[in-house]
Amino acid sequence: MTSTVADLMRRNLLDVFNEPDTGRRNAIIAETYAEDVVWHEPDRVNRGREAFAERAAELLAQTPGWVFQPAGPVSALDDLGHLGFRYGPAGEPPVVTGMDIAHCKDGVIVELYTLLTEAP
Repeated sequence: MTSTVADLMRRNLLDVFNEPDTGRRNAIIAETYAEDVVWHEPDRVNRGREAFAERAAELLAQTPGWVFQPAGPVSALDDLGHLGFRYGPAGEPPVVTGMDIAHCKDGVIVELYTLLTEAP
């Protein structure tokens, strides 16, 4: 099954970063990202699926009960995707806002950039 850029962007935000179960999250990561994915965050660069999975688990552990929500629809152009997000405690106003921009190839994300627009 080939995923569209929009599918990958939604899966990245909602299915990976909101999934508390390590096994399910790792299975989604294997389907969504290239083996050698590069994820750029404001304070670090994560290389490869294993590092990606470790960092996702770390974020979930740091903010229990917080959820990601899309801040509008996915924008896509050729192999690039953009999705704004809101992040904070479930049912409350967001604490963090930002966006993910991804380069996709052959049905997976090969490079991901996370930019924060508002953070504590």
